[in-house]
Amino acid sequence: MHSFSTIKPYLTVILLQLGAAGLDILSKAALNQGMSNYVLVVYRNAVATIVAAPFAVIFDKKVRPKMTVAVFTKIMVLALLEPAIDQNLYYLGMKYTTATFVTALYNIVPPSPFSWLGYLSERMMIKSIHSHAKVIGTILTVTGAMVMTLMRGPMIPLSWTGRPTTHEQATNGTDVHSSIKGGLMAVAGCFCSACFMILQAVTLKTYSAALSLTAWVCLLGTIEGSIVALVMERGKASVWAIKWDTNLLIATYSGVISSGLTYYIQGIIMKDRGPVFVTAFSPLCMVIVAVMSSFIFAEQMFLGRVTGAIIIIVGLYLVLWGKRKDYRFSSPSMEEEIQASEQKQGNGLIMKASTLMS
Repeated sequence: MHSFSTIKPYLTVILLQLGAAGLDILSKAALNQGMSNYVLVVYRNAVATIVAAPFAVIFDKKVRPKMTVAVFTKIMVLALLEPAIDQNLYYLGMKYTTATFVTALYNIVPPSPFSWLGYLSERMMIKSIHSHAKVIGTILTVTGAMVMTLMRGPMIPLSWTGRPTTHEQATNGTDVHSSIKGGLMAVAGCFCSACFMILQAVTLKTYSAALSLTAWVCLLGTIEGSIVALVMERGKASVWAIKWDTNLLIATYSGVISSGLTYYIQGIIMKDRGPVFVTAFSPLCMVIVAVMSSFIFAEQMFLGRVTGAIIIIVGLYLVLWGKRKDYRFSSPSMEEEIQASEQKQGNGLIMKASTLMS
């Protein structure tokens, strides 16, 4: 039987993916109603700052490291990568395509070149079986995402989605130009997200106050996102108007759940398990969004999506199995046993040498 502390990281990242799936659905609804993605990013990070800052001031008072120029520079880059660039590219890709399409493309984050740095930083032994499992798993994850995105196949009849029109059957709800445009934006956002994951893990090594780091990223993200919004919207005052509707709901939800809590929780997990462990669960969000979108937005379900989802899940389990073996091997108790064994062998050699010299 596994203890709760052993399964807690798995349950936590699964809850994070459920929260991310809810964000995708609400975001698509807000964008369909005409909300500006640039303004949504600003409100999202502003709400996250308001929520995270008081907790950071209270709980990180005794553990907050001294702010240095190097750390502040890293935080500025983090805010630029995730809130200012990645979130806008993600929403733009979703606006041009569908929530399922963009979420599927974001499954290239775990095996991206930047996330491979996570493998190298963990000193992966390429000859071990669990290392091969991680490599094969990431390849399957990419393959499944490509199959789900590009291979449509026959339509699976679902009674709640209704009967699609001829145009929807031909384009699956989006035209080719929009799919390519949205797909390129999503891919660019994937690399920004991967960079953010790696840099966040690096920053936490020198600035270990996770709550304070979250508050700083959200605050600077609000400022940088505001500059982007003012430039892209060209001073349109109407886009900033917000009422008691879906727009207010998505701004609050995304700020509290998807920015504030997510940045903090994933930072805590990455300090213990590394960035690859966190990103490896992203396929779950895609599966959840695909199912929910078929109910809420009546998106048609095709055999290609189901096949791709199955491939992704197999790849996910392989990656997690390999990561679990790595975690066991790199645990403090194992390291202590290795060090004790080496020290014992060294002492034995010293004694033999002393005996020969005498």
